[in-house]
Amino acid sequence: MDFATLASQFFIGLSRGMIFFIVSAGLTLIFGVLRITNFAHGALYMVGAFIAYSVSTVFGQGPYGFWLALLVAPLAVMLISLVIERGLLRFIYNRDHLIQMLLTYSLVLIAGDLVKIIWGTEYKSMDIPGVLRGSFNLWGASLPWYNAFLLVMGPIVALGLWLFLSKTQLGKICRATATDREMVDVLGINSTRVFAMVFALGGWLAGLGGALIAPTTTISMGMDASIIIYAFLIVVIGGLGNIWGALISSIIMGVGEAFGILFIPGIAIIIPYIIAGVLLIVRPSGLLKSAW
Repeated sequence: MDFATLASQFFIGLSRGMIFFIVSAGLTLIFGVLRITNFAHGALYMVGAFIAYSVSTVFGQGPYGFWLALLVAPLAVMLISLVIERGLLRFIYNRDHLIQMLLTYSLVLIAGDLVKIIWGTEYKSMDIPGVLRGSFNLWGASLPWYNAFLLVMGPIVALGLWLFLSKTQLGKICRATATDREMVDVLGINSTRVFAMVFALGGWLAGLGGALIAPTTTISMGMDASIIIYAFLIVVIGGLGNIWGALISSIIMGVGEAFGILFIPGIAIIIPYIIAGVLLIVRPSGLLKSAW
């Protein structure tokens, strides 16, 4: 086992962690502001991947198809999320958490059937655009250009979300709504619109994650199951609502999974859960301070 192999596996795990982060960042926003345990978040990620596949197929499996898919899929999922929030979720904000969990889980089942009806049960695949094909050497390791692209996208999303939540008036309203919704309403701010916007933004991030993962994996039913488990673990480990905590825990999970596959492939599937258990024992409140 030489250094180049270890470095290559590290970068692959790091890029995988960026996908984890983009998806879990949307979940942590929804959970932090709306206080809803959204099991349907993984389904939105899956729908984003299928929409990206359809767009790239219609416009050609080339550079234009990919970039258009990367634009259209998150927006389409954002609109779907807005319909879900306005049509269903806004009626149960004050209901018991069990009701919220049952509703969002029912959306998972509905989304699975709709995907089966629209796209069928066959596996789909999406090409990497020509400009991002191939690989280059980094510290003796071979790093695919697409993985490098993912390594750039993760921090860009993290920085964008941090700037939005910390430096814009709308972001500060979101944080205030998460802390004290009643006070926000008293001040004349429509908190229901804030909730709709946050849920739509979370859906956009889920769709973006699905579109980004589509060229690197098989697009199929059931791809939502594993990502939603990872996303919940990352949200809890990183600290509720903490974007940078989510980024750090995503990196840990991605790299841990990659090295688990390399060294102990027989039990690699449980490595992320072992990591999560150890981190929660050491830091029960999360790696970083909860933002709300």
